[in-house]
Amino acid sequence: MSQELPTVGEYLAKRLQEIGINNIFGVVGDYVLGLMDVLLENNLQLIATCNELNAGYAADAHARLNGVSAVCVTYNVGGLSLVNAVAGSYAELVPTIVISGAPSTAQERQKLLLHHTAVDYNLQLEVFEKITVAAVRITSPTQAARQIDRTISACLRERRPVYIEIPTDMVDQPCPISETVDLPLEPLLDRRALSEAVNEAVELLEKSQRPVILAGVELHRYGIAEQLSSLLDKTGYPFATTLLGKSILSEMHPQFIGSYAGTLSPEYVRQRVETSDCILCLGAFMSDINLGGFTAQLPEAKLINANSDKVKIKHHFYHPVSLPAFMAGLTSKLKPKKAELLDIKPAKDSLARSFEVRSNQKLTNARFYNQINRFIGELEGSSIVIAETGDALIATIDLVLYGDSEYIGQALYTSIGYAVPACLGAALAAPERRPIVLVGDGAFQMTCQEISTIIRHRLNPIFFLINNDGYTIERAIHEGSYNDIQPWKYHQLPQVFGDSWSCDVRTEGELEQALDKAKFNQDRLSFIEIHLDRLDCSVGVKRLGQSLSERRSPES
Repeated sequence: MSQELPTVGEYLAKRLQEIGINNIFGVVGDYVLGLMDVLLENNLQLIATCNELNAGYAADAHARLNGVSAVCVTYNVGGLSLVNAVAGSYAELVPTIVISGAPSTAQERQKLLLHHTAVDYNLQLEVFEKITVAAVRITSPTQAARQIDRTISACLRERRPVYIEIPTDMVDQPCPISETVDLPLEPLLDRRALSEAVNEAVELLEKSQRPVILAGVELHRYGIAEQLSSLLDKTGYPFATTLLGKSILSEMHPQFIGSYAGTLSPEYVRQRVETSDCILCLGAFMSDINLGGFTAQLPEAKLINANSDKVKIKHHFYHPVSLPAFMAGLTSKLKPKKAELLDIKPAKDSLARSFEVRSNQKLTNARFYNQINRFIGELEGSSIVIAETGDALIATIDLVLYGDSEYIGQALYTSIGYAVPACLGAALAAPERRPIVLVGDGAFQMTCQEISTIIRHRLNPIFFLINNDGYTIERAIHEGSYNDIQPWKYHQLPQVFGDSWSCDVRTEGELEQALDKAKFNQDRLSFIEIHLDRLDCSVGVKRLGQSLSERRSPES
């Protein structure tokens, strides 16, 4: 007797579990009800969020820690609401599988005017083709397994989102299984180009007196952070990270000097990177925020720039050359440098300075982040620091994370409102780490309802709501009435959503008391509203605002 075939829905559920997905974020809708039932029946947990955009943000953060994630929505009204989050995942190399229900194939053939439809039946598929590396509609059960495999393979290979659309009448159709499962292909590699790239890079690095490594996000996304560790052990070089690559390795590493972002960086980090006679840049995006509004001084003459599939040394291009192979070649050939010649001031040494709380002093931006950095080090276990787009993102350049703490920040796409739903995804991906969320008042107003889902799942993050009366980072760039928002009593909202603890603080002493309570409040969400002056922002934001204003000026 032949074995009964799985249905299309069952096959998808099986493949998701095989690649490490157990949670699926999403919002219910009639075109996806049957598929959601199948996913739940096959031991996948649906994390129902308040809206589709938040589901996308949560899935994005989940994938950054879990390696891959999935989000499931209904047709058009769900999928199109998700687009902004998926675009951010595409920009920042986050592998997310988008699953959408759709009208049945029979309804499509009849061209019926159905609810949730607009323009034509291809609208959502065509939109997602622009922001994914593979997009498919399942219209034949005999081809479904191969289409699903190829799409998931593209997600894992390219480290970017993919899209699978399943009409309602396809979910329960028998699904013949592919004889061979498509797996991610090995990256293309020209071995002669690799050899020449390694030899030229080694020659420059061996001649240099003050080399430095600048590590970027691709090391994390492609799972090759350990190769960076091996390279550091072999050479003794100091290393900095870009903001998007922050926490690739523990920031307690004795060769880690800090995060580099041009003039937004701490002065020693900026000077050490920019005065280096050879900069080995590994897996970094040369974006405006990573480069401090393009204030970074990284001249081509002393730059070795290696990304996932290519290497550029001065004006020489080597392609295709995979980043892991290039790093392995460097590690095998480079010789160690003497530590006394490399001018390494470990970032962790800056944490040795004592911080004295001035109980009655009004909180300021700079002092707040000093207190927070110390507080993170006092928490039991490792944490996940999640910085919202805006002043929090820039201010956290100076944070030095204790232990093996992780950092999440949208430092390329920079979509305001990311942090609150990202906390949900991150907390479920790494339940052993406590999320620390730094979010501004303007961004919080966009996605605050996801606090309720965090409470529903009994998660225990600590939120710091930075209330400086509006869009302060935008004020730093260009002031206008459009930067004003309606003031809320933010610390009262968590109580509306459910069981939580919250307060608001205005002085260093009040903050210290609140931190003590939050530290031991292990079984629920803690929420601390921080009152700062309207124009009190980080030095980095002031510099970034000046840089962007100058670029926008007609005279520049």
